[in-house]
Amino acid sequence: MGQPIKILIVEDEMIIGANISLQLTNLDYEVTAIVPRGEDALRQIKENLPDIVLLDIQLKGDLDGIETAQLMQKEYHIPIIYLTANADETYFNRAKATNPYAFISKPFKKLDLQRAIELTVNRIQSTYKDKSNTNSPSFILSDSIFVRYLDKMVKVVIKDILYIEAERNYCRIYSKNKEFLLVMTLKDLNEKLPNAHFLRIHRSFIVNISQIDEVAGSHVVIAKKAIPISKQLRLELLKRLQTI
Repeated sequence: MGQPIKILIVEDEMIIGANISLQLTNLDYEVTAIVPRGEDALRQIKENLPDIVLLDIQLKGDLDGIETAQLMQKEYHIPIIYLTANADETYFNRAKATNPYAFISKPFKKLDLQRAIELTVNRIQSTYKDKSNTNSPSFILSDSIFVRYLDKMVKVVIKDILYIEAERNYCRIYSKNKEFLLVMTLKDLNEKLPNAHFLRIHRSFIVNISQIDEVAGSHVVIAKKAIPISKQLRLELLKRLQTI
């Protein structure tokens, strides 16, 4: 994938979290953060999308690990590896419904952690390989979109996308450095994009909310480009801007 795999650790026993972080760093993974609660994890994911989440099932706070995973999966498709000291069947069945990539039982050995991460990374890379060998015009991988460009799959970092414009059955992605034409309708692409970053503000335009420079009565401005916005969606945009 060219860059270190980014891993978020959600563990309320900070000594265990620090130990896991040290082991992952020694294995050349990038730890984005160690957080003790589900609420903290959801905030952290918005700030710095990881490729994998190591998630303790039994967390202190209002959300346990499984509830955290369910909320996370409403907006993101991030592989989950559960950490658990409880082999209870009820916990297992609830956790299984979130389609985790692996379970690691506490106490665990370094090799258990290493193998679980490696298997998960292999599945991520297999997904990338499989999709790059098909006619799929694009797919989401953590904080990037891979698009087909000149007979190869090119990584476009989500935060670098300015806006997307419909051209009949095609979409044109405008990023900071380049344009990409996709064989996909704007409606289909809109369904695949992470809601936390993008909003369709007009039948012909999707914008990256974080790239908006100005909101006027009938349009927004991104990189000196005036983009029309419908009346109904202008209210939605203003609500979203207030929550960022």
